Amino acid sequence: MTAAFASGQSPEFSRENRAEQLESLRRQMAGISAKMAGRAVAGVDDLAPDSQARLALPPWLAEALPVPLPKGSVAVLSGARSLLVSVVAAVTAAGGNAAIVGQPDIGLLAAVEMGADLSRIAVIPDPGTDPVEVAAVLVDGMDLVVLGLGGRRVPQTRARAVVARAHQKGCTLLVTDGDWQGASTRLEARVCGYELTSSHGGMPAPGFGRIGKVRLQVGGVCAGRALGRVRAG
Repeated sequence: MTAAFASGQSPEFSRENRAEQLESLRRQMAGISAKMAGRAVAGVDDLAPDSQARLALPPWLAEALPVPLPKGSVAVLSGARSLLVSVVAAVTAAGGNAAIVGQPDIGLLAAVEMGADLSRIAVIPDPGTDPVEVAAVLVDGMDLVVLGLGGRRVPQTRARAVVARAHQKGCTLLVTDGDWQGASTRLEARVCGYELTSSHGGMPAPGFGRIGKVRLQVGGVCAGRALGRVRAG
């Protein structure tokens, strides 16, 4: 499912149109929630409590975090987008649903190469003037919502209500390109190297070939505890 908000119209039309689209999103998320609830009841005996409580993460990241990242929490990610893409890939590969809000140039091809299931990803490239409201609607039917703030800063007075809703619905919110006050998990990734594959079947040469792997260095805090710099490739 891909949704886009209209832009470039008059303010009056834009407000009405966005209100209609938000209401449409609410209806769609309510339908998804009902289907997910039915599946959960049918297969509840097959799920371990730990798998329900934790967000699926790339193995190298899950092992590096001082505590598991629980569902329903908020994390701020900054730096290299490969970290964000790898989390989306892990969640959808594990059978979860993810929505990407306000990130029109996110690398979906890279996500697929990391194992992502595109049929489980909803993309809202232009959420309009209030991306937080769009994210608040989407938490009803998703396991993960990626929210690009476009340089905005969300104060705690606004954040509390969204955090409470995400916690109630068991949806994790990953915030990028801005600040979310009160977030207990903050991770920063930077690229520390590349591995090239030759385009002609031989040994890779500087300036030629294809990037086959990106090496990341990740640091930050999780639930108030520092994450030692960890490298992944």
